[in-house]
Amino acid sequence: MKKPTLPTLLSFNAGYVDTAGFLALHGLFTAHVTGNFVTLGASLVTGATGAIAKLLALPVFCLVVALVRLLRYVLIRRGRPVLRTMLMLMLLLLIVGAASAFYFGPFPNGDSVSAILTGLTFVAAMAIQNAVQRVHLSHAPPTTLMTGTTTQVMLDLADKFQGVSAEQKVAIDARLSRMVTNVCAFALGCGGGALLFDLFSVKCFVVLPVVALLTYNHEEAYATT
Repeated sequence: MKKPTLPTLLSFNAGYVDTAGFLALHGLFTAHVTGNFVTLGASLVTGATGAIAKLLALPVFCLVVALVRLLRYVLIRRGRPVLRTMLMLMLLLLIVGAASAFYFGPFPNGDSVSAILTGLTFVAAMAIQNAVQRVHLSHAPPTTLMTGTTTQVMLDLADKFQGVSAEQKVAIDARLSRMVTNVCAFALGCGGGALLFDLFSVKCFVVLPVVALLTYNHEEAYATT
């Protein structure tokens, strides 16, 4: 059986944390952070809780991305492994987030300090994942947002239907394989997050650091500065 690649594992985790986080944290998107603009507006109109975390999600996301970018330069100057360090930081944040959800949850009030800090911890972890994607996995499809990937899949399928050269077909088939795998992994994560939240409530977050641990079996193939 073929082992899942690093992008596949990251896609699964992103789908999982986005769905479980949405359910547990009153509509907070932890991976697709710009989606919080929509849920923030809905919260303000309906009077639902969780508006504070949604308001803070994008600034926290941006701050973490900038900080890990600066950290990258420090690591390079000191001759330390960049990708492995980033994956370790993401793992630690997922452990902290899962422990916080396990200890403080469930969260009847999305504006409670514990709910906000738990949600923003997951947002910070996904910010690191997005930074890793851009720097180390730029050749791979995005792992936290599937809209662009799905669009490209449909464009490639349409091109194949229309007819392409043998050389183009090889390139399209290789791209489709990577993209469809990532979309399926993300979808599987979404389904798993929803199902396990329904079964185990906030205890379902324990899956996230477990999957993150598996990334260390795959990072060497991508470990470039």
